[in-house]
Amino acid sequence: MKSTRLYVLGRHGQVARALQEASEAQPDLVLGFGGRDAFDIADTDAVLQALRGFQPDIVINPAAYTAVDRAEEDAAAAYHVNRDGARAVAEASARLEIPTIHLSTDYVFDGAKPAPYVEDDAPAPINVYGASKLAGELAVAAANRRHVILRTAWVYSPFGQNFVRTMLRLASSRDTLRVVNDQVGCPTSALDIARAILAIARRIDRAGWTNEFGGVTHIAGPDVVTWYDFACSIMRVAAAHGARTARIEPIPTRDYPTPARRPANSRLSCDRLTAVFGVSMPSLEASLSECVSRLIATGS
Repeated sequence: MKSTRLYVLGRHGQVARALQEASEAQPDLVLGFGGRDAFDIADTDAVLQALRGFQPDIVINPAAYTAVDRAEEDAAAAYHVNRDGARAVAEASARLEIPTIHLSTDYVFDGAKPAPYVEDDAPAPINVYGASKLAGELAVAAANRRHVILRTAWVYSPFGQNFVRTMLRLASSRDTLRVVNDQVGCPTSALDIARAILAIARRIDRAGWTNEFGGVTHIAGPDVVTWYDFACSIMRVAAAHGARTARIEPIPTRDYPTPARRPANSRLSCDRLTAVFGVSMPSLEASLSECVSRLIATGS
C-alpha cells in the first residue's frame, strides 16, 4: 500500500506534537516537520525548498502565534506567522500542486451569536490574534485552491501551555481557583485534532482532491461548557486519579480583565466535519480523562 507523505509546519506546538505522536501508530503515514528553527515560515522560497526536499502529498500547517494577550502589543509578530506564514505555506503548496490543511481558530468570531457558529457565519474578530488568524484564512484561500481550513477552539493537551495544565499546576498549591463562568465554548484535545487531521489527510490522498473538501470546516469537541465548568471537570478527573484538587469559584469576565477581549460564545458546529470527512470528535469526558491521566502519571 502506498504511504501518504505529510509535511507539518511547526514542531513544538500542541497539534504538531500530537501529530507526531499519532502518526507513530500509523505506518502508512510518513511525516516530516519543519519550522522556525530551520527557516522563516513566511519565506515562500524557504518553505518551497523544504517541501521539495520532502516531497509530501499534503502539507499541514498548525504553526501559529498563539499568545493572545501579547499579540495586542506585538501585532507585527502575530501577523508575520498567522497571515504571512500561512500565505507562504499555501503558496509553496500551490506551486507543487498539492493540498494544504491549515489550522485556524474560533477567535475569528466576535462571540455575539446566541447559537453555535457555522462555517458560513461572517467573521468579526475582536482581538489582534483573531484578526491575524482571519487574515491567514483569507491568504490561504487566495493562494491555494486545494485548501482545507480547520477552525478549532479551546485546545488542550499533555504538551505545552494550556488551560488543563494550568489548572492542575495551580491546584497543586492553591485551595481555591477563580474561573470565568460567562464564556462558553467547546474544549478540544490536540490529540483528537491530530487524529482527525490524519484521517482527513488520508481521505484526501486516497480519494483524490474534490471541491467538496475545500473551504472552511469546524473541528471542535462536542461538549459545550464554560471555563468554570471545564475547570470543575478537570478537578473531578484529577481527584479520580488521586491528584490534589482545588475548589473552583465562578466569576464573571469583568472580574478577570485581560489585554485581549475574548468571545463570549466560542461554540462551533461541526456537522460539516462529519458530513464531508466522516469524522466525529470524542466526548470531553473521554478526551479529558486521557489528557489528565497522562499529565498526572508524568508529573507534568
